[in-house]
Amino acid sequence: MKRKLYSLIVAFSLIFATSCDLDLLDSPNVVTANTANPTLILNNVQLSYAGMFNTLSTFGMQVTRVVSQPNVNYANAYFAQTFNGTWNTSYASILNDIKFIEELNEVNPTPRHVAIAKVIKAMVLMNLVDYLGDVPLSEALDPNNFNPKVDPAANVYQAAFAELQAAKALFAISTANLPQDFFYNNNVARWQKAINTLELRYHLNRRLVDEAGSRTAINALISGGNLIAPGDDFVFKYGTNLTNPDSRSPRYSQYGQGGGAYQGTWYMFHLTEAKGFDDPRVRYYMYRQRKVNPTDPDELRCIGEIAPGHYLAGGFPFCLPNMIDGRGYWGRDHLNNEGIPPDGFARTVFGLYPAGGRFDEDSALPINSPTMGAGGAGVQPIMLAAYVDFMLAEAAETLGTTGDAKALTLSGIRKHMDYVRSYALSTAEAGVVTSFFPNAQWNTLVDNYVNYVSNEWDGAPTGRKMNLIAREYWLSLFGNGVESYNLYRRTGQPDGMQPALTVDPGLFPRSFLYPNDFVVTNRFATQKPDLGQRVFWDTNPAGNGWVN
Repeated sequence: MKRKLYSLIVAFSLIFATSCDLDLLDSPNVVTANTANPTLILNNVQLSYAGMFNTLSTFGMQVTRVVSQPNVNYANAYFAQTFNGTWNTSYASILNDIKFIEELNEVNPTPRHVAIAKVIKAMVLMNLVDYLGDVPLSEALDPNNFNPKVDPAANVYQAAFAELQAAKALFAISTANLPQDFFYNNNVARWQKAINTLELRYHLNRRLVDEAGSRTAINALISGGNLIAPGDDFVFKYGTNLTNPDSRSPRYSQYGQGGGAYQGTWYMFHLTEAKGFDDPRVRYYMYRQRKVNPTDPDELRCIGEIAPGHYLAGGFPFCLPNMIDGRGYWGRDHLNNEGIPPDGFARTVFGLYPAGGRFDEDSALPINSPTMGAGGAGVQPIMLAAYVDFMLAEAAETLGTTGDAKALTLSGIRKHMDYVRSYALSTAEAGVVTSFFPNAQWNTLVDNYVNYVSNEWDGAPTGRKMNLIAREYWLSLFGNGVESYNLYRRTGQPDGMQPALTVDPGLFPRSFLYPNDFVVTNRFATQKPDLGQRVFWDTNPAGNGWVN
């Protein structure tokens, strides 16, 4: 019955938005069923999931070219130790704490605590399957079994769905014993919408292995009409506290220090060049510390080099996305393993959305202060209303479910731009945003963008509509690599991605290797032969001829 409870949770629970640095949470304190506070334990579950989601999103954004992957090939980028942290957070922290909450509920009923915990448990289980495949469940968390066997991934997915159903029933129970809910502040109606939307996600991911069942289930959800809508967005919100605890977004950590992840050249190209005009969101997504491209090869070596032959043959941007007009969007190409020069206060960094950084209003000031912009009050965009429309558009296009795929795609674009704008106006950068983009100008930019995509749709040849859905969904998934990774494997779209700098980067990760901590310590664990092993719902062709 005893579980770890972390003393710093008390400090974390006193503010609304909190840090996800799990290393700060270690404590020798131990509690029993008689002394445990389920609210504090649930706080740790919520915090830990935000941290887990952030890590998984980073991996997903790297492989889908949203941010650059700093290795020469996939095998060097993702090895057995890569998932140690996520694995331990999932089992030793989140799932173990949820089990304890469920045990406490048997003595002192806390249905709302358990309901929230079960939703998070479902997300953790689906995330583990999406990234790793078969994982322990039925024998996991048994203190007397140090060698739990893996369960078939399809069974784990079904168990996750069952947890969502159980959570739905628990939310229907009236209770005065309320937790500290970091997501919806105990708004049951919004939680029910989130559960239905996660069910939509579940069925969409399974559509390749159960087309008829997915079609029927998704149509039922559409008919029910109780999915996440604007204002119901499922996000984890961060604060601006610098220390004790640091409550800022982990993607804001580069502010005051420089550096951080290199933005992906291919993604920046699509935000600034591919359509012939800027995506209105680029100034929210990314902040330039330079307004012009560098000209010194000592600062950026690739500007003095010729693009690789396969880049030239494919017409891919190389080195910088704006070589012609030179506007200072400074990132890196896919799988670039060059050394890092002192460019921490020169490269393009995460901006206002979702990191809580600076809005790009052309000042190009270096990010040399830990309080710049929105001070780190960013979000983890786990499931937005816009994502619902893109998922329904995919379902309509591939399964023939109820709905107009084009209308849903255009609606998804508008909803995402509205969400980014609304979030921005809720931050300390609101004045800067409205000064640079007055409402009338912003609305015109959004209209022009939507009209452009509408015309593209009308002119797209047969079989290319899904690519438009996926491209626009991908461009709306900045900060959510979990869904961009799933989308890419589920559909193979958007296709024609910028290749690695090397001709042969090895197998694209259709799933990741099992964590070294699991393989070394569990006598029943067997490591995968390579990164090309597909998860159960991914029945698309094997090999890098399909995704790369």
